[in-house]
Amino acid sequence: MAKILVTGGCGYIGSHTVVDLSDNGFTPISVDDFSNAHKSLTHGISELLGKPLVNHEVNLCDLAATEEVFRQHPDIDAVIHFAAHIYVPESISHPLKYYRNNLNSLINVLDCCGKYGVKNLIFSSSCSVYGNAEELPVTAATPHGEAECSYARTKQMGEHIIRDYCTSNPEFNAVLLRYFNPAGSHETSKIGEAPILENTHLVPIITEVANGHRESMTVFGTDYPTRDGSCIRDFIHVMDLAHAHTKAVEFLLQKKNDKACEVFNLGSGDGVSVLEAIHAFEKVTGIKLNYSLGDRREGDIAAIYADTTDSNERLEWVPKRNIEDIVKSAWDWELAKQDVLGI
Repeated sequence: MAKILVTGGCGYIGSHTVVDLSDNGFTPISVDDFSNAHKSLTHGISELLGKPLVNHEVNLCDLAATEEVFRQHPDIDAVIHFAAHIYVPESISHPLKYYRNNLNSLINVLDCCGKYGVKNLIFSSSCSVYGNAEELPVTAATPHGEAECSYARTKQMGEHIIRDYCTSNPEFNAVLLRYFNPAGSHETSKIGEAPILENTHLVPIITEVANGHRESMTVFGTDYPTRDGSCIRDFIHVMDLAHAHTKAVEFLLQKKNDKACEVFNLGSGDGVSVLEAIHAFEKVTGIKLNYSLGDRREGDIAAIYADTTDSNERLEWVPKRNIEDIVKSAWDWELAKQDVLGI
């Protein structure tokens, strides 16, 4: 059973990936300092694993502490690197926080991979690297656009750092996974999206309004050049996304890569507008949402969605769930999370 180190393994996407790795015969080891994850979420992860989660409570910007994790696990076959600050508005107001955390943690992980003989890395990148793409859908060959925020720029810079590292280390291989808008939760509702900071993602905001935790929500921008004026995004169910990371690990361990650093888009391949996501929720649940139409928000791009041909064919990965599945599982999690997390 190959051992996979998952940084940010108690976070939203990380926790679902830990479970999917285990379901597919891998041994996941987590590193998470709980700077944006509830410790109580580990109970749900452990239940789904059928055994206690192995997690190291380490800040990856601390090189010595990061090295200790690698020392304790000399048989790591690959690293999946999620750990990063991810909030667009915060990255605009506190750019140095994002550069310091997101880049230093990646550099330390790469340092340790080199020192301890780990040859494979899966990097959690983002569709934000494309900026305001001129042509849609974007492909893995679409060049980086002008970053709309510091978060996006750290993802662009992270990709460059990894490419340079692969060039200087011929035995090292990496997959950059540029994903779009993760949402939804595990079908058991034992784990789901539960950040420490206030939610800024659309689907959990929708469920919080429906559950009365928010009085209302705002649709930011109704004058974009889209079919209904609201932003268009490519929503991907978190369990589909998690499984893509497992497929990427298999891809590298089975040496299917043609280049040392490969890039794949992870999305549904279809765009859904903000208003369409709201209407899908109302249809699935029968709940009428309290929302208003507002001005555009700084850092948002008009539309982006993926061409997933490469990931479908080369990773042998195809998402199974649609927007209605996404909002239904997110609503189930919203109803369950207070009991699950004890908060």
